[in-house]
Amino acid sequence: MNSMTIPSFLRDLLQLLLDIAAPAAMCTLVLAGLALRQEGGLNFEMGGRFGRWILWTVILLTLPQLLSWFAAQGIALPPTAGGAVGGWVGSVEATFRNFVTDIVVTRLTPILAAFFVLKATLDGAQGHNPLGSIVAALFLLSAPGSIQLLESWNSGSEFATTDMLARLWNYLAGVILPTAAGLAVAGAVLNYVRHKPIAQLVGAALAFFSVSAIWTLVKAMAS
Repeated sequence: MNSMTIPSFLRDLLQLLLDIAAPAAMCTLVLAGLALRQEGGLNFEMGGRFGRWILWTVILLTLPQLLSWFAAQGIALPPTAGGAVGGWVGSVEATFRNFVTDIVVTRLTPILAAFFVLKATLDGAQGHNPLGSIVAALFLLSAPGSIQLLESWNSGSEFATTDMLARLWNYLAGVILPTAAGLAVAGAVLNYVRHKPIAQLVGAALAFFSVSAIWTLVKAMAS
């Protein structure tokens, strides 16, 4: 279908969906934080809701580039750079953006994080590990910064979605896991002073430090 024959309403609607993709990504990242706590906080299920919400966040942030890949394969798509939309469609866009900024990010997310801190205290009072709730609270509070970091990883190419996932993996393996390994070593030292078992924490620290090496070894074995 020729893009000139597409009704202006449909073009405006497509532009609306593209314009609200970034605010929608913020919502899916918050949902990922909630799913993380439901799956344990310190761990997550393969194929679980946490992973799916993270994937949707990446897809929404790279939606224009993903559509350009389909266009490069010969699939006719209407133009996606029509600029700002007006009328009631533009009003919907502005309202959704304000809702995400003023309610979800500014007010709702900190409240959810505060409830997770409360959950951590209750977990500790019952003799359970409070770290799961604390990690989830930190994840929620860092959601705005995480979105900005993900956006900075947008390569702008047709493969921006997979490029962003690759950068996310590199950040996890190169920054997050070494930090977690350091915390595990600190916990092992604390347990040693308190005459408590340290083998599990030492093993976790070694595993965190070795993730990149293990992945390289697996790729070499598979090639």
